[in-house]
Amino acid sequence: MGKEKKTSKFAQEFKAFVMKGNVVDMAVGVVVGGAFSKIVSSLVADVIMPLIGLLTAGVDLKDLKWILKEAVLDAEGVETAAEVAIRYGNFLQLIVDFLIIAFSIFVVLKVMRASKEKRARAEAEAKAAAEAAAAAAAAAEPPKPTQEELLAEIRDLLRQSK
Repeated sequence: MGKEKKTSKFAQEFKAFVMKGNVVDMAVGVVVGGAFSKIVSSLVADVIMPLIGLLTAGVDLKDLKWILKEAVLDAEGVETAAEVAIRYGNFLQLIVDFLIIAFSIFVVLKVMRASKEKRARAEAEAKAAAEAAAAAAAAAEPPKPTQEELLAEIRDLLRQSK
């Protein structure tokens, strides 16, 4: 019975944690980021790299490598030992992926920051306008008598009526 309460309390705490806005927002961000990463990888692999390959006399950068040890083939041409190579072309492609993703995130954050600043300026202007309107309204109204002045006036009126 005590274990049931612990599990139940644990489950409730976990549910409260998961349902917090930040965790849900983060999960959505991870999913969208994964999809965006696939789109950028396709853009780089299928559009940008072929164009770069065209500019470099048909060299596919993805296939660039520095062979440290050639593959070993037997008499029939069957590979008995794989080659050992540093595949720097794929590394270059991943660097291009990273730069595009980093630039995209930079642009999105810059737009969000500008939007937030614009909203803050608009709110500050609205607040200043409201304060100015209140000040103008207060200046247009005749000053109201203080409580002491009203009591003195009532006292004077009572004396006069006697």
